[in-house]
Amino acid sequence: MKRRRLVLALGGLFVLLAALTTNFVRLRSHRAAPAPPPAKIRAPEGVRVRVQVLNSTKTRGLARRATMLLRDRGFDVVETGNVAQTRDTTLVLDLSGHPDWATRIAKLFGTTQIEVRHDSSRYLDIAVVLGSTWRPPAEPFYP
Repeated sequence: MKRRRLVLALGGLFVLLAALTTNFVRLRSHRAAPAPPPAKIRAPEGVRVRVQVLNSTKTRGLARRATMLLRDRGFDVVETGNVAQTRDTTLVLDLSGHPDWATRIAKLFGTTQIEVRHDSSRYLDIAVVLGSTWRPPAEPFYP
């Protein structure tokens, strides 16, 4: 009788450990939600930084999510769109010769790829080409 209880107890313990291990492995395999960018990254005070956001991925709505993030941080997104060529990493284009602005936006998107391209129209200051590795932060609740 005691031997039977011992076997049942060990079997139950084994099943419990197997369930916990499976659950732990499943939780570890899911990609964690990205942490929101630091709140201190904002547009310069008193300056209108005009930004274009281009989605170069197959994920629909990514440019809209990036637009919301930039506008929440004080940047003026004046244009959004898609690009036919897909990219893996996000690219920030400095079109107006303000490396500080481009660096702020690059930090916001977690990228180090910044290119300087001069825009003769002077309509845009920064262009952001979103890559497939960028994950938008969780959306805030806007009632």
